[in-house]
Amino acid sequence: MAELIDTVAVVTGAARGQGRSHAVALAVEGADIIAIDRCADIDSIPYPLGTQEDLDETVRLVEAQGRRIVSVVADVRDLGALRSGIQGGIDTLGDIDIVVANAGVVAIGLKDPVDEQLYRDIVDTNLTGVWHTIVATVPSIIRKGRGGSIILTSSAQGLVGKGGDGSAAMFAYAAAKHGVVGLMRSAANAYAQHSIRVNTVHPSGVGTPMILNDHTLRTFQENPNGAALSANLLPVPFVEAEDVTNAVVFLASPKARYITGTALPVDAGHAVM
Repeated sequence: MAELIDTVAVVTGAARGQGRSHAVALAVEGADIIAIDRCADIDSIPYPLGTQEDLDETVRLVEAQGRRIVSVVADVRDLGALRSGIQGGIDTLGDIDIVVANAGVVAIGLKDPVDEQLYRDIVDTNLTGVWHTIVATVPSIIRKGRGGSIILTSSAQGLVGKGGDGSAAMFAYAAAKHGVVGLMRSAANAYAQHSIRVNTVHPSGVGTPMILNDHTLRTFQENPNGAALSANLLPVPFVEAEDVTNAVVFLASPKARYITGTALPVDAGHAVM
């Protein structure tokens, strides 16, 4: 039986990859979706990001589950645009129960140690964007008055420092993903009085376009040491979006009603010391 009937879920980075997987699975469980994506590239990021066509496909897949969806083109770095887009979704679907702050970028293989623009773009998307998502959604959850679940996508790199190479790209990614854990723990304390649970998920490399693109695959081929970023204890090169989605749906569901402040690895053992 579907466990999320009569709920509204916000998913950022929803055009493809993990975000699309989360949105569709939440819809299968009965949630209506506010799907947010930038739908444009970032100049400093060395692979294509999701497109409007990708977001349209997410809409189609959610609607195929018989659920409603509002798609929003907004950059999580822009708090004003994010709040406006989410409010439009609330106006259509009602107040929010579930938040999945999934939007993120990476720049494996870019070695410049002082690329300030790249550093800012990664931190602003992967950390500040997560904070913006919390800011833009929590008032709605509190107003609804029945608690909720916030799931923040960190990374195995939010628990360990494997693959650190001194580059601005990797410093930014590891710092941002560790920072997401700090946001989670602070938010878990801040919103517990409203029965809002806050947790993080920590995937290792996931077989989505963030990793499975020409730039990143070429980086792994040219630099065997780069494989440390995807070195899992279990004998698989990458986990799949579905594996992360299973954790997200669990944390959103009543089965996790007393789980908050937890960092949950979905990493095939990547972070095991």
